[in-house]
Amino acid sequence: MSLVTPSEPASHQRARVARERLIATQYGEFATAWSNLGVATASARGRHHRVNEDCHSQLDGTEPVFIVADGVGGGAMAAWTSRRLVADVHRSLAHGSVDAGAVRGALLDADREIARCIADRSAASGAATAVVCVGADPLRATWIVGWVGDCRVYRVGHGSAAQLLTHDDTYGHLGERPPPGGSLDDPARMIGNGAVSNPNVARATLGWNEMLVLVSDGVHKHVDPEAMARLLRDDTPLVCRCLRLVQAARTNGSEDDATVLVIHRRTQPRALRHGVTLVAALVAAALLFTWSIPTWGMLLPSSTPQSRAQLESSP
Repeated sequence: MSLVTPSEPASHQRARVARERLIATQYGEFATAWSNLGVATASARGRHHRVNEDCHSQLDGTEPVFIVADGVGGGAMAAWTSRRLVADVHRSLAHGSVDAGAVRGALLDADREIARCIADRSAASGAATAVVCVGADPLRATWIVGWVGDCRVYRVGHGSAAQLLTHDDTYGHLGERPPPGGSLDDPARMIGNGAVSNPNVARATLGWNEMLVLVSDGVHKHVDPEAMARLLRDDTPLVCRCLRLVQAARTNGSEDDATVLVIHRRTQPRALRHGVTLVAALVAAALLFTWSIPTWGMLLPSSTPQSRAQLESSP
């Protein structure tokens, strides 16, 4: 992210080498008896950055916690801040039940700890914007979304465009005046420099075959919601769709670090499918049993041996 705040040294023009164009990708599956998630990421370093200042969750955990962070301040300090933010939030949310208060607290704890570490390490400033999505129920139909700054979350469903679920904490959106040389589009709230007191937290629902899309500004500033939905609803593997989304941002002029993480709530998991089959089987058995019961006319007393003897002895 190229911003005036906190401060970033001017980037040196460098030759375009092949490694600057590489896009790192990951894919993971998070399946339980009640949920079936496919998760993929793609991330590329900005054309004029020495290191990728974005960071995202590694897809090797077991908890449904997913984060994208965008370092601010330039160079190694910005990269360190985004990585430390992701690690700290994961650590805070790794155990126990997670609610809106826990997500907000994890972001505030990360802000204080990162600010302390930066003060101990260097006189340079560093901060990061971030978004975190946490599955809040066993079906993974309800998610808690927390964010600070201008990373975004979209939901891709069955409409023609991705639906924005967050709002940017920019100077323009918050109605605040940016510092000299800054822009209304710069983030006014960040993690790591004490510039946040109340992180944003919301709840989002996710239907079967819908996706949550976490992106840094290197993606969402260059790919509109219609194009995002079109690229992500393709039939190719999810990681390939993430790759093409970052490539689309590059094609449209993005020179910033660009990161996307997609959570796909896939078709009903095995336990639910088997549960539906079991219910259907029980209903069918109940109906068959009901239909097999004799009618009341077949249960007249004359049908019993005692009743027949009484009838035969009658005059």
